[in-house]
Amino acid sequence: MYRPIIPYNPRLVKLARKLRSKSTLSEIILWQHLKKGQVHGFDFHRQRPVDNYIVDFICCELWLVIELDGYSHLLEDQSENDRRREERLCDLGLKVIRFWDEEIIEDIDGVLQVIEHVVLEQKKRLRV
Repeated sequence: MYRPIIPYNPRLVKLARKLRSKSTLSEIILWQHLKKGQVHGFDFHRQRPVDNYIVDFICCELWLVIELDGYSHLLEDQSENDRRREERLCDLGLKVIRFWDEEIIEDIDGVLQVIEHVVLEQKKRLRV
């Protein structure tokens, strides 16, 4: 089945590479569970440009984005930026799920259950 290419700004590739080398603890923990097709054989990538943003994790095959939020996301300006960003990603056809850093650190099993559920939901919806 044909899937359109997810658009990205090539000027963000260098910054994304830099961000991959400066991962947060929650990103490192989650990455250990997402890489190498560990979630039903689907490949995830981290710190990837999508449109004019860099997303924390993406599975292109499922059009699924996982975003991790720390305390800075509680600030009013950042909260509004997150809302606009998520709206734009959804407009592109992506499914976006969000977790707080603390959820990853304190309850990785619960987070993985949610991700697995969404992966299976997307697989069914997209008939992948």
